[in-house]
Amino acid sequence: MAQLNVQLPDDLQRWTDARAVEGGFDSGSEYVRDLVRRDRDYAEKLAALQAAIDEGLASPVVETTIEDIIARGLARHGLR
Repeated sequence: MAQLNVQLPDDLQRWTDARAVEGGFDSGSEYVRDLVRRDRDYAEKLAALQAAIDEGLASPVVETTIEDIIARGLARHGLR
């Protein structure tokens, strides 16, 4: 495992220690690791969402109306 040393001002160290205790972590280091892990997961989800948005924006525009979609759904289920 790689090691990263971070120096925090006293107020951030107190905050980190308090949040670690509140969150059930054994140490401030575990709390910070969890924050970094959550940030990575968030960035991955955000990238996937952006890719889906880009794909949607690049797809062709269709002229189908909501009424057309409802009619097809009703017809498919024999309701019309």
